[in-house]
Amino acid sequence: MKKSGKSGSSFGGGLPVINLKQRVNILLNNPSFGLKTYMKKILLVEDDPNLGLLLQDYLQLKGKFDVVLCKDGEEGLRNFTKNNYDLLILDVMMPKKDGFTLGKDIRKINAHVPIIFATAKGMIEDKTQAFNLGGDDYITKPFRIEELLLRINALLKRAGNSEKHEEEKQTTFKVGRYTFDYTQQVITIGDSPQKLSTKEAELLRLLCLRKNEVLTREEALLNIWHDDNYFNGRSMDVFLSKIRKYLKDDPNVEIINVHGRGYKLLIN
Repeated sequence: MKKSGKSGSSFGGGLPVINLKQRVNILLNNPSFGLKTYMKKILLVEDDPNLGLLLQDYLQLKGKFDVVLCKDGEEGLRNFTKNNYDLLILDVMMPKKDGFTLGKDIRKINAHVPIIFATAKGMIEDKTQAFNLGGDDYITKPFRIEELLLRINALLKRAGNSEKHEEEKQTTFKVGRYTFDYTQQVITIGDSPQKLSTKEAELLRLLCLRKNEVLTREEALLNIWHDDNYFNGRSMDVFLSKIRKYLKDDPNVEIINVHGRGYKLLIN
């Protein structure tokens, strides 16, 4: 699809091609390259490969985000269903599945993840459609990358505050036939209460908040131990084994390992 716009710091057209060697040099010259940090994860779906790579590099280097790039709507949907994302940037005019259709499909799966639609179409009807489909923001090409970054940070801050508020309020969870009281650190089935340690209660609470979704090892370690080193990881494995034993009396409740990513609390 042909994109229109000005070159320079406005993105959406007239952009120079950056080859692999130039991209590697940009990464190596970045002082934070190679340092392991916890980053928000963004799904960028953009069919223009040059624009997509430029946005991906900029947001990773300047915004400190983990950005996954997909080239069309179908690939974007497949990727979304397999991973957890903090924010989505969807180009509207794409082959195979356009951004509006992709956004509609995603809203059937997740009603809360922030979505920014990006397009050269600036008609009020298009903006209305974007917001009616559950979009949180809409940016018209060509746009300044600094503006996109400001919009991303504002949406993530708003989503983080809302999520934190909801999570702070919830202290009791239904886990199949079990009742988990986080405040009292007790899990109960029938008349059989099981007291949990503080770490066990914190870990089970995170799993409950991500019920039927992947809880990454990194997220759990940073939230509970504030450090994702090897020794804390081994300690967390021990606590997980104990929690699995506490939940063994309900066959419809299971904590599974998701290879290379983390864990998922499944409740059938």
